[in-house]
Amino acid sequence: MNNIRHIGAALALTFALGGASAQPAHQAVKRAFELPPSADLAYDLAARQKGLALKGDATVNWRAGDGKYDVRFESRVAILGTLLDNRSQGVIDAYGLAPTEFSEKRMRKDPTSITFDRAAKTMRFSEGEKTYPLKGGEQDRVSVTWQLAAVARAAGDKFKPGTEWPFFVAGRSSAETWTFKVVRSEKVKTGLGEVDAILVTRAALKGSRDQSVDVWLAPAHEYYPVKIRFTEGDKETIEQTLKSVTKS
Repeated sequence: MNNIRHIGAALALTFALGGASAQPAHQAVKRAFELPPSADLAYDLAARQKGLALKGDATVNWRAGDGKYDVRFESRVAILGTLLDNRSQGVIDAYGLAPTEFSEKRMRKDPTSITFDRAAKTMRFSEGEKTYPLKGGEQDRVSVTWQLAAVARAAGDKFKPGTEWPFFVAGRSSAETWTFKVVRSEKVKTGLGEVDAILVTRAALKGSRDQSVDVWLAPAHEYYPVKIRFTEGDKETIEQTLKSVTKS
C-alpha cells in the first residue's frame, strides 16, 4: 500500500506539469479567438508511473457565456480515488480567457491557488512569493487548453503544421511561456468513433524538469481536446482519451 501511495503522489505531481525555468519578461499577445460551446467531457485515463500501469477516468466541465468562463478538471483512478481537482474561473476579455482565480487540490496535499488580480494587474500565488504583471493573455494550466482551442477555432487554415503559438502560463508557484507547435493532422480513436484531429505539442525546455504535452484538437467536434498526453522522461506518461461529450 505504501508503494501505491507513492505512485499516486507521483501521478498527481505529474499532472501539476513540473516547474518553471528562468525566462525573460513575457509579452502580451492578442489573437483572434472563438470559444468552444459549453460542454461536459468524459475521458478514459491511462497512466504509467514507477513501472505500474494505472487506469481511471477524468472529467472536464467547461462553461463559457455572458462574459465569463468556468472550467473544472477532475481525475480519478481505482484504489487511489481522486488524484486531482482543478478549477479555473474568470472573465472573457479582448485576449480571450482571462483567469481571475485558479485552484488546485492534489491527493494528500493542501489546496493551492493563484489569484489574477485584474485591478492591481498582478498575478499572485498561495505557494511562494513570486508575482508577475498581468499584461493580457496570461493563462493557468487548466485554462490554457481552452484558450488554445479558441485560438485554433478562429485561426482556421492559419493553424497549420509548423506554426507556433506561445502562451504565458501560471503553474503552482511560478509562470513561464509555453510554446505549442502544430505538428500534423491524424485520426484518433475515441468514444465518438475515429475522428480527425490536429496534434499540437508543447515540448519541455532543455535542462528543465518540466514535461511535454500533446493535445489533439478535433475541428469537426468544436475543436474540443479529444486526447491529451503528458510525458516525463521515457517511462512516465499520463494519457486521457475522450469517451463522450454532452453540450450544455
